[in-house]
Amino acid sequence: MKLLHIDSSPLGTASVSRQLTRETVAEWTARHPGTVVEHLDLAVNAPAHLDMDSLGFKLGIAANDLTEEQRRENLLSEQLVSQFLAADVVVIGAPMYNFSVPTQLKAWIDRIAQAGRTFRYTAQGPQGLAGGKTVIIASTRGGVYSNAPVDHQEGYLRTVLGFMGVTDVHIVRAEGIAMGEEAKAKAIASARADIDRQTAVADEAIAA
Repeated sequence: MKLLHIDSSPLGTASVSRQLTRETVAEWTARHPGTVVEHLDLAVNAPAHLDMDSLGFKLGIAANDLTEEQRRENLLSEQLVSQFLAADVVVIGAPMYNFSVPTQLKAWIDRIAQAGRTFRYTAQGPQGLAGGKTVIIASTRGGVYSNAPVDHQEGYLRTVLGFMGVTDVHIVRAEGIAMGEEAKAKAIASARADIDRQTAVADEAIAA
């Protein structure tokens, strides 16, 4: 089993989402000792946002017509989408930034959302091609936004993953972490309970 561990917070050891992804990966590997873990740190190695060079894989430019920069960007996009497709389990650290996800996480999503690789259009509409994997999202928020209309973080991630065919998505949530030390401690304790619960549910889904 292959597990892709993704962090996107730039806060290093001060990051709650990083703490939760570490604990989630540790719980998963304790349940599945043979799991091979690969770590992708988007705060350290963030792909460039899409531009006329990095859009090469979407524009269908012939290989002989690509510039050297476009070839490099295409190679990076291929590496990222291949890494994602090869994973059986993906653990994503996704703090809420301005009601959505960090820009570096969005840049990664834009690289792996590739027609013909993770989705395709059919006469009946779009079809996801990346199904069969489990995703666990470590969601952290400074305030409390569950079921709030301004939450464009968890809903967005579920939507874009679902578009790519990934429907086995589990949330480990810590919210209110900027509302004082007591609230932060309670949020982390709640998230740790989520880790136990969601990994168990994910196990049941895989075994079914």
